[in-house]
Amino acid sequence: MTIENQDFYSQAILSMAALVGLMSFLMLGQGRLLRLIFIFAVQGFLLTATTALAAYSLNNPHLYISAFLTFVLKVLFIPWMLKSQVIQMNLHRDLEALKNNTLVMLGGASLMVFSYYVLHPIVQTSSAVMLNALAVSLSVVLLGMLLMISHRQAVAHVVGFMSIENGLFFAAIVSTQGMPMVVELGVAFDVLVAAVLFGIFFFHIRTSIDSLDVDQLNRLHEVDK
Repeated sequence: MTIENQDFYSQAILSMAALVGLMSFLMLGQGRLLRLIFIFAVQGFLLTATTALAAYSLNNPHLYISAFLTFVLKVLFIPWMLKSQVIQMNLHRDLEALKNNTLVMLGGASLMVFSYYVLHPIVQTSSAVMLNALAVSLSVVLLGMLLMISHRQAVAHVVGFMSIENGLFFAAIVSTQGMPMVVELGVAFDVLVAAVLFGIFFFHIRTSIDSLDVDQLNRLHEVDK
């Protein structure tokens, strides 16, 4: 069945899946942290729109609460927290030179193809929406891991970690047609706690070594007093 023959909900989910995957792919090539945080916020907004769309199309009102929490946490609070840390550390003017940037982007494209290859035999009896949604979700998780590996700044590692959670959240919304309310509230609380802990973590690093470069953290060693 072609996309023209799908209903509006299916077409919208396919479009959202493509955009969510594109945002994760764009994160890989970003050297400036503020642009990386902005793209993460855009991905959070796409998740908000997907959740609200599912709430409307599936007549599931409690998903509106989940959409609201997603918007507050992933579009407003977490990007604001990361942006404030970057500005306080005076990292917004620095351009992070990625090693083998071309190989990183090729690796990201390969991971997206790999996601479709792995999931196609599993969901070949399901609809095209399910295949694309789950494949994009898996690719977002893998691209988040690659983002954490390829970037030096701790802020980029946090964005990669949160992007992994975005991929899992997108898969849960589309495949289960809305998680139970208690699960959604638990996920939102976990994300909030993680964001607060990351903020405390950044504060202690900034006051200790005045840098968020993980290469400098790796060179730290104990000094005998």
